[in-house]
Amino acid sequence: MKPFRPLLIIFALSVSLLACGGDDSAPTPSPDPGPDPKPVTAEKPRYMWIDASANFHEFADSKDNIRRDLKLAYDAGITDVVVDVRPTEGDVLFECGVMDKITRLPYWDGPSYVMHERTATWDYLQAFIDIGHDIGLKVHAGVNMMVGGYSSRLGQQGVVFRDASKRDWVTVLNTSSGLVNEMDLTDHGTKFFNPANDDVQRYLLSMLRDLAKYDLDGIVLDRCRYDEFLSDFSDVSRQKFEAYLGHAVSDWPADVMKPGMASTPIPTNVPTYFKDWLAFRAKVIHDFILRARDAVKGQNNKIQFAVYVGAWYSTYYDVGVNWASSKYDPSVAYPRWANADYKKYGFAQNLDFLLLGAYAGTGSIYGTTEWTCQGFCQQARPLLAGDVKFAAGPDVGNPTGWTRGGQYAAVTQTVDACINAADGYFIFDMVHVRQYDYWDALRLGINNYLNTLK
Repeated sequence: MKPFRPLLIIFALSVSLLACGGDDSAPTPSPDPGPDPKPVTAEKPRYMWIDASANFHEFADSKDNIRRDLKLAYDAGITDVVVDVRPTEGDVLFECGVMDKITRLPYWDGPSYVMHERTATWDYLQAFIDIGHDIGLKVHAGVNMMVGGYSSRLGQQGVVFRDASKRDWVTVLNTSSGLVNEMDLTDHGTKFFNPANDDVQRYLLSMLRDLAKYDLDGIVLDRCRYDEFLSDFSDVSRQKFEAYLGHAVSDWPADVMKPGMASTPIPTNVPTYFKDWLAFRAKVIHDFILRARDAVKGQNNKIQFAVYVGAWYSTYYDVGVNWASSKYDPSVAYPRWANADYKKYGFAQNLDFLLLGAYAGTGSIYGTTEWTCQGFCQQARPLLAGDVKFAAGPDVGNPTGWTRGGQYAAVTQTVDACINAADGYFIFDMVHVRQYDYWDALRLGINNYLNTLK
């Protein structure tokens, strides 16, 4: 092979010179690329909630009606719908091995509430998934979590009314009259579970695993919280709180909260373990949300995991929820109710996205403070510390001016106020958009936003 090496070298040099055009050849100039292209900005998502009870009479027996309204939402610029499939009655609208299926729900027909009896047998949730995906929408399931029944003049529904053994699952309130199980309150509509009850948690996690078997884009937890400021003071909660403290509470519940205490006490009259109690409740919800995420992701890791909360963080401690990032320390801004441990139980970093109810009135769309739509969004940013993207927006059926109807300009303004201050837009609820015919107002606001991206 040696005699042929010089010839190969000469041939390679010749090819190289030809390719370079020789020593005196000028390089070919590159075409002028022109000005730098405008950076592409990804569209922010737009969510619409579909309450189970309020919309039941429209959708329970009619896939045509489902398609009609999902198409209207899509044409208005909505990208994602959240279909409520576990309302406050605590039964479900999908196939679930541990919970009964709903066949009747009340809705408001104008002068009063009436009950709608479902006759169809097709899978309610699957219909929304099939139709929504066909139209081009992402479909999420919304589930009310810490609820087990509902009582009204139309009757009683839910597992806590059918199964007497579930009474101990229901929350105990620290009222001015003493400790009272909500089952004994005849005028109390929704019966809440005690979030600290292990049996309750197992029951709800099993439900989430069944739900995650569906071809959903996401699952959103609603009412993943305590019922109110006065709950829960059951024996289960006492035992777990004392374990959290590491010692017994001698005067229960007064050393934690005075009976019937309606708000945060003044600094000179704070019960001994009041702030510890609030941190403990936030820990209960935080820890359950981690278990819920694992239940969903363990079944289907592609499903997005989210929580809906009210945006009024400064008072949201009253239901035991710290939706902020654990990087944010509320004890600095809110020392009356947050201790140094409270920040540990922020759960934002454990979510794929967050829905915030920025439920301000029609006269409070713009602003920088809580109780304005825009302000709710602006104030959420430092609380979340970049740990999760969030969408926020109004309840357009809220009594703060919305129930008058005719608030077309306000609907359009909420899109501008919220989507530009948040990572997306959220509107509650489809029933109100349909009732007041806000489709065009919504479309105008979304189109105005989309035009800024061009």
